[in-house]
Amino acid sequence: MSFNGAPVMAATVVAVDVGKNKAALVVTSADRHRLFGPAEFAMTAPALAGVLARVCAVLPAEPVKVGVEAAGHYHRPLLGSGVWPSGWEVLELSRARVSEQRRVQGRRRVKTDAIDLEAITELVLAGHGVVVTARAAAVTELTGWAMHRDRRVQARTATKNQLLGQLDRCFPGLSLVLPDVLGTKVGRLVAAEFADPHRLMALGVSRFVRFAAHRGLRVRRSTADRLVAAARAALPSADARVACQVLADDLVLLACLDDQIAAAETKMAQLLPDTPFAPLTTVPGWGTVRAGNYAAAVGDFDRWLGARQLYRASGLSPAQYESAGKRRDGGISREGSVGLRRALIDLGIGLWRADAAARRYGQQLRARGKKGGVIGCAMANRANKIAYALVRDQCGYDPRRWALTALGDSSIAAYPGARSSGQLGAPAAQRGRMRLIAASSDA
Repeated sequence: MSFNGAPVMAATVVAVDVGKNKAALVVTSADRHRLFGPAEFAMTAPALAGVLARVCAVLPAEPVKVGVEAAGHYHRPLLGSGVWPSGWEVLELSRARVSEQRRVQGRRRVKTDAIDLEAITELVLAGHGVVVTARAAAVTELTGWAMHRDRRVQARTATKNQLLGQLDRCFPGLSLVLPDVLGTKVGRLVAAEFADPHRLMALGVSRFVRFAAHRGLRVRRSTADRLVAAARAALPSADARVACQVLADDLVLLACLDDQIAAAETKMAQLLPDTPFAPLTTVPGWGTVRAGNYAAAVGDFDRWLGARQLYRASGLSPAQYESAGKRRDGGISREGSVGLRRALIDLGIGLWRADAAARRYGQQLRARGKKGGVIGCAMANRANKIAYALVRDQCGYDPRRWALTALGDSSIAAYPGARSSGQLGAPAAQRGRMRLIAASSDA
């Protein structure tokens, strides 16, 4: 039996189902005989050491594989180095795969810890799971800051929506003059100082221009005229006074979130050069944030056999249905990492905006009648192949090479001076030969 071209060795399986404060464990031999468990233990170091001592007493003389189902952040302590005995191989299994295995066993609507442990055991015996390896310290820290920034960006988006709702209550019509109120300096000034339109109307155009100048902001007189006219025409709601008070608090929160996001981006810029993902910043349109988000989603780069595996893991590959010689393709599968999917789409947007060859490719797709979503996935696919090749070869972006090289599904262009497969190690040696194909096939 083999999995991904590698033989699956007979091994004893230790299946672990993790909860918030407790975990369940069962030990099964390679011929599917239960040796121990299921047993529950608290998620503490002494409890784990106690159950491992009992497990080691019944283990046969064969390799041991530990299958741990991903459970948000609850399972992370069990993936650290030194948690399991030396020589045990630790595998991480996605919750979707475990759920699918339950369905295969005829238990789609029944979920218990014991059934989950059986599903984990069958998956590990079949050769599934991602081998857990020690990440470089810089990549681990970069991942933490990228996730922190993403959470703060989501909080900032929600806060901005709240702010705009309060502005509509106390200064109706402001968004007609400034469509992006919180995205401009003059909009931030009006929201902070003139949420009450009567105050702006009493100040007048000339005094408002001078007021902004004293705060280091140059406002055109035409913009000031439109703002004062909107203030005169505004019809505030009955709860405008309360809205102004809430608005002031939300502005303080928004400034705090902006500072935290800027600090996270500064840390990401400091850490990225020390990771294998540093060459990504040589691509036009790919800055620290886009490269850092991609690095956080990919993690250990050597565990990916090729760009096709990365793209499939993002859930951007099309769903397919084939039966009796008939095939029907659907939309994207959406089965995979949401973070990786967003990172690849964001890289594709960067290419579309800043890279001439990618823009020409997108325009060709548009001329052929492709919809925006299809073009977005094509840009993400192109970005995925470029990013994989740059990290693999540790070379900067050469626009001439990528403009003349097609991005085929089964191969990625090699850069002049790229490291050989012997220098890349065993995982990279399995990534197959690299070849160039004509640029016309890319369109």
